[in-house]
Amino acid sequence: MSILEEFWYGNIEPTEYDTSSSKEYKELLQLISRNEEKLLATMTDSQKDLFLRYQDCVREYQAMAECLLFQNSFCLGAKIMLEVMEKKKA
Repeated sequence: MSILEEFWYGNIEPTEYDTSSSKEYKELLQLISRNEEKLLATMTDSQKDLFLRYQDCVREYQAMAECLLFQNSFCLGAKIMLEVMEKKKA
């Protein structure tokens, strides 16, 4: 099956990351979780509410940024392929 067919049938999810092999990623995620737990433990209810709203905004921003990065990366990859194909013709 071609890569386009795999993509069409949903066998490829461009927003999924394989982080299982990244030791640094796992360590950073654990550190984030520990620090968040410590921070939340020191907050009042209104501070927790504000922090949760802040986290929601950060997640929304990250999703938008990741989408734009994907789009720009895809276009760059297409431009690279076009250039390769042009040089192949010459």
